[in-house]
Amino acid sequence: MQRCQAGMGHDYGHDNRSRDGRAAAAPSRRPVLSERRLSMSGMEIASYLMAVVYVVSFLAMSAILAKEAGRPVWLFGKGSEKQTLPASLFRLAFAGAVLWPLWLAAFGNPMKADPLTVALDGPWFDALGHLLVVIGACVALLSQRYMGASWRIGAAEGEQGAIVDSGPFAISRNPVFVGQALLFIGLFIVLPSLVQVALTLALLIAIRLQVAIEERVLAASLGQPYLAYKARVRRWLGVGSSTAGDIA
Repeated sequence: MQRCQAGMGHDYGHDNRSRDGRAAAAPSRRPVLSERRLSMSGMEIASYLMAVVYVVSFLAMSAILAKEAGRPVWLFGKGSEKQTLPASLFRLAFAGAVLWPLWLAAFGNPMKADPLTVALDGPWFDALGHLLVVIGACVALLSQRYMGASWRIGAAEGEQGAIVDSGPFAISRNPVFVGQALLFIGLFIVLPSLVQVALTLALLIAIRLQVAIEERVLAASLGQPYLAYKARVRRWLGVGSSTAGDIA
């Protein structure tokens, strides 16, 4: 009994040949969508590494700024405001940003019919997403460093630093969050999937919840100087009357 040669069909030990003696073509195998993610392109790897660099830099800079200020900067567990939900969503989003691309590279997308994997596939999407990742990471890190001794993670009465209203904070009250949002939107475009959508939504919801908490705490702690700054600079981007910019 003959053994089937590599790349040729075989059926119950008989040589699979057509009547004219030529070998029959092996049946085509259409790859499932998840197989596309068994390897990552150069742009995808670069975007992922930028996200990892951002997370590491964020933690390192927070430690540096805490040392410079001579006080803890993690305030999620302090104060009267409940910050458990936004804190948990932040942790979920950033942990997912680091771990999910590794899963894609190693095992592929477990959702074989994920429509986003195909809908946003292409070099132009990769280029746009990577650009947003780089811009977002740079904006977030530079804004964090600019806060200096006023840097805090979370909000608690009596624990806030002085108002920073120059540099990036002259055109946005929350440039760190704006940068983080751009980074996650860019990651979604580069590595599109329903899971990445969920991680991005988790971050955006966390940002919105945390901003509302911080605005209440800052208004109560800093009073009129903060209210004047709030009236002058919009929540996300822009100057002038903040009413229109603070709808969302």
